[in-house]
Amino acid sequence: MLDKNPSIKCNVSSCKFNNKNKHYCKLDTIKVGTHEKNPTQVECTDCQSFELE
Repeated sequence: MLDKNPSIKCNVSSCKFNNKNKHYCKLDTIKVGTHEKNPTQVECTDCQSFELE
């Protein structure tokens, strides 16, 4: 796991992969998904790589 991935910014401090000092994700890649059948807004998308710290 990286210290930070400069390509993935993240402010979700409760995620186990968040570098809280720099506000970046520590993963090489993330999976983005949706909880809606036909997403039309940003709020309809989710980081499916999230794990609770």
